[in-house]
Amino acid sequence: MTAADGPAPDGALLVVGDVVTDVVARHRGPLAPATDTAASIRTLPGGAGANAACWAARSGRRDVRLLARVGAESAAWHGRELAGAGVRPLLVPDPEAPTATVIALVDPAAERTFLTDSGAALRLCPDDWSAGLLDGVAALHLSGYLFFAPPSRAAARLALRDARAAGTPVSVDPASAGFLAELGPERFLAAVAGASVLLPNADEARLLTGAPDAEAAARELSRRVPLAVVTLGADGALIAERGTVTARVAAPVVPPERRLDSTGAGDAFTGAFLAARLAGADPAEAARAGCAAGSEAVTVVGGRPPSGRPSSV
Repeated sequence: MTAADGPAPDGALLVVGDVVTDVVARHRGPLAPATDTAASIRTLPGGAGANAACWAARSGRRDVRLLARVGAESAAWHGRELAGAGVRPLLVPDPEAPTATVIALVDPAAERTFLTDSGAALRLCPDDWSAGLLDGVAALHLSGYLFFAPPSRAAARLALRDARAAGTPVSVDPASAGFLAELGPERFLAAVAGASVLLPNADEARLLTGAPDAEAAARELSRRVPLAVVTLGADGALIAERGTVTARVAAPVVPPERRLDSTGAGDAFTGAFLAARLAGADPAEAARAGCAAGSEAVTVVGGRPPSGRPSSV
């Protein structure tokens, strides 16, 4: 099966990724060192993989599954919230490490800065994976965070290998320019070799290729994978195949007063894009669905869809 053909319309979307407890702090003014800064603070379920799965379910995919490792202390809560969002949780409780935690500092322009404790998320290991998890699965999506630690990278590589052997297309979201820089672009690209789709943002795409701009980066990435989809935030997305940019998709305009938090915008794009592809959309149509979801995501606090907003832990 090729990227141009797309995944089969029947079957589940399996996401292997991260579940995170997000502490979202929205501050109305500049941070004031060595003293207090007034902020609105909420504790919410998050994680790039989990968020993408929830947005895929909200976008109409009836069978979405998530494999992730979480701390035993909050496994039940995260499982309930995922199930409530329409995602089948396949959570591995970790008896030693707590659930990953991210402190998201969100400024008045809705831009976010993350402080990340990976906790149990990157302790996912090959023993947590089984090729049987691909039964009934039409597409596998891997959160890029898994590639930034040896145990989870080994698990992700095993999942990718088994999916390729089963003829199941695999997509990867590189997830973090900061972590990519630490790992090294070539090591990351070698680890994801065999994926059908890469979904980086513009910063990640430039870092992965060394290209001067997002368009050049998209073209270069599409020589490494069949389909490269580079997100541009409020400017939409680029689609590239076989070294050529084949589509540019605009994002719906969100007035500044409605922009609350950009934390989950990329995850929303990924989830809606994958759901649309599974429903038979071509890459440009799927990117339009992704852009619509990303624009909606910035109007809510946290990374999950607005309907059925989970309560704080």
